[in-house]
Amino acid sequence: MRPAYLNAARSLQLGREAAVEGEGAAALEYLAAAMNSLRVLPPERTRDVLLSHVHLAFFQTLSMLGADQADEHLHLGVSYARSTRDPLARAIAQECLSGLEAVR
Repeated sequence: MRPAYLNAARSLQLGREAAVEGEGAAALEYLAAAMNSLRVLPPERTRDVLLSHVHLAFFQTLSMLGADQADEHLHLGVSYARSTRDPLARAIAQECLSGLEAVR
């Protein structure tokens, strides 16, 4: 795996951990780092799977913080999850959508 993928995956992991620990600002910084690493790479399945996970993690974190930008990340995360057909990304996307429907 290319170093950019490893860096993005590590930032995603750290972002998720920070979000679980209630450190929203740190989580958003890690997720932004992951996003920046992935955006410079050419389109391919691995990049798109990671982008799905990053967008969905952004959605979950921003929703927790009550931020307005969460819906755009949900839309992009679900789109990437559907196009890549990654089972884990699709399960996370479905969980996010189900939670959103329950709130509305």
